[in-house]
Amino acid sequence: MASEAYSTAYKSGKKEYQHRMMQGMKPTLPVLDDILPSRGSYSEVPLGLVQIPVEQIVGTKTNARSHSFAANFMPIMDDKSEFASKWSNLYECHLKEGLRDPIKAYEYMNRFYVEEGNKRVSILKFFDVTSFPGVVTRIIPKRTEEKENRIYYEFLDFYEGSKINYIWFSKEGSFLKLQELVGKAVKETWTEEECIDFRSIYTRFKVEFQKKYTGSEITVGDAFLAFIEIYGYKEVCEMSMGELRQSMEKSWEEFELLEKGEEVELLMNPTKEKKPLLGRLLSGGTSKLKIAFIYEKTMTSSAWTYAHELGRQHLEQTFPEEVETLFYDNVTGETIDSYMEKAVEENCNIIFTTTPAFAKASVKAAIEHPSIRILNCSVNTSHRYIRTYYARMHEAKFLMGAIAGAMAENDKMTYIADYPIYGTIANINAFALGAKMINPRAKVYLEWSCMKDFDVTKHIQNVQPSCISGRDMVIPEEATRYFGIYHMEEGRTCNLAMPLLHWGKFYEQLVRTIMDGTWKYDDNPAENKAINYWWGMSSGVIDVVCSRNLPIGTKRLVEFLKKTISSGEFNPFAGILYSQEGIVQSDSEQSLTPEEIVTMDWLAENIIGHIPKEEELLETAIPVFTQQGIDRKG
Repeated sequence: MASEAYSTAYKSGKKEYQHRMMQGMKPTLPVLDDILPSRGSYSEVPLGLVQIPVEQIVGTKTNARSHSFAANFMPIMDDKSEFASKWSNLYECHLKEGLRDPIKAYEYMNRFYVEEGNKRVSILKFFDVTSFPGVVTRIIPKRTEEKENRIYYEFLDFYEGSKINYIWFSKEGSFLKLQELVGKAVKETWTEEECIDFRSIYTRFKVEFQKKYTGSEITVGDAFLAFIEIYGYKEVCEMSMGELRQSMEKSWEEFELLEKGEEVELLMNPTKEKKPLLGRLLSGGTSKLKIAFIYEKTMTSSAWTYAHELGRQHLEQTFPEEVETLFYDNVTGETIDSYMEKAVEENCNIIFTTTPAFAKASVKAAIEHPSIRILNCSVNTSHRYIRTYYARMHEAKFLMGAIAGAMAENDKMTYIADYPIYGTIANINAFALGAKMINPRAKVYLEWSCMKDFDVTKHIQNVQPSCISGRDMVIPEEATRYFGIYHMEEGRTCNLAMPLLHWGKFYEQLVRTIMDGTWKYDDNPAENKAINYWWGMSSGVIDVVCSRNLPIGTKRLVEFLKKTISSGEFNPFAGILYSQEGIVQSDSEQSLTPEEIVTMDWLAENIIGHIPKEEELLETAIPVFTQQGIDRKG
């Protein structure tokens, strides 16, 4: 039996050897001594006895035994050799009583290289053993800016508390995200029971994932993280094997999107209809649409909710016969799932969730109800099962900055921002660039309304700016004029202009794409990208309204800039651009791409302020920041 087993292992080794030779790759085991950087650029830390994941044992410490094995640890020595005899004896030993003596190995970048026990590892891999004890010395390289190095240092913090070494990610921030989803702080110690529960659910997920995904560029950890982010870690732990398998089967497109790099297709303008709307409606191709809007707050407490509610009412007025709408407000992160199901039970065939904080719940509902169109109001959100939508508000903010630059007598202006998320940073920078275009001496003092232990009003009083950019709009119940661009004159507020995001026109055009059949043309399954509708002035959904307090010359300037931006002749982020830290774009003929604008994580050189970290934010701001925050890695 042992000789037959060796023959099988030998054939596997020779096959791997020849395959790698044909591919121009090294056919034998990697050698750690050949991989390590120069001495002095790493340190060694003894870990003691560690349970080593056998699949992560990839090579040997020295050259001595590397040529006895193919790269898959299967033997390539002749079956008459002494090596073959020893391998066969170990095989018999494993069958009778199991291999007991731990191996000795080095861990480098979470891969293991054997110093003593190469044949034992070969036997373990032959039997598909999951893990085996070993006395391990960890080799820690110096910190660098290389991606894999940064991920490894995140792993070290994760390992310190969990002692889990069998999960790995291809993206930065993933170990931090995993701890957050599991309910653990960085370096927090895991109990033995927590480790057992985690291994159990992760192993079950891994088995199902690897049945379908072989040779994938994403790791099992990447897919597992995406899965528990949608369904919740506790909920996944409670799933039966059948429930887990069924939920994973519905989520394959999310895993495929991970492999594609979570690409987002930014659609800058509404797709032109393929067939006249009237003809399609008369042909009976469109039934009445029932649309649900889900709001995080109430329209009497939130200007954001009030703006979307105006958009819902616009839809009903525009399509009185074709559309029926309903809304749910004051919805929390704890209740969003139930409201999504309520909308489904109400037979809604379109659902708009109007905050980035509801993106995950939207994805979960879309997976469960594939026939329902679900859209989430966010930007740069990468999910295949939902579509997202947002407006290019930075175009309006550029005009607002130009107005502020023209009206700021002391060259100082304040910009009050809400959340440090994607899109907001572009708005801030566009405002600063607009101000600087009109007034080269303009300084923009950036304040955040979402920061804890910080008095924005007091800080504004200390700065004494000529102009302030406040909230974009207010609810009718608020007797305040602190919105748009304003300045103070003898103790009273003087409004100059306000940006207008016409959600009604946005929703109208989105619904028209469904009615006229162009919705399906936006999606190219072959590209497997998430779809984000990112419309601006050219679509009529963004505008700037000037007050009578604004000089006529400034109004004419605003109209001119509005026209050139709408036509595409002018881009606020064109030409040479400088950040607080140096040059961003050096070519005067170039413009930032839409993707670069959306993912902007720097501040313009004339901005006084910074982008806050998560620990600086109010508790109420955390859900939105978690979903779309800049510098989410911490």
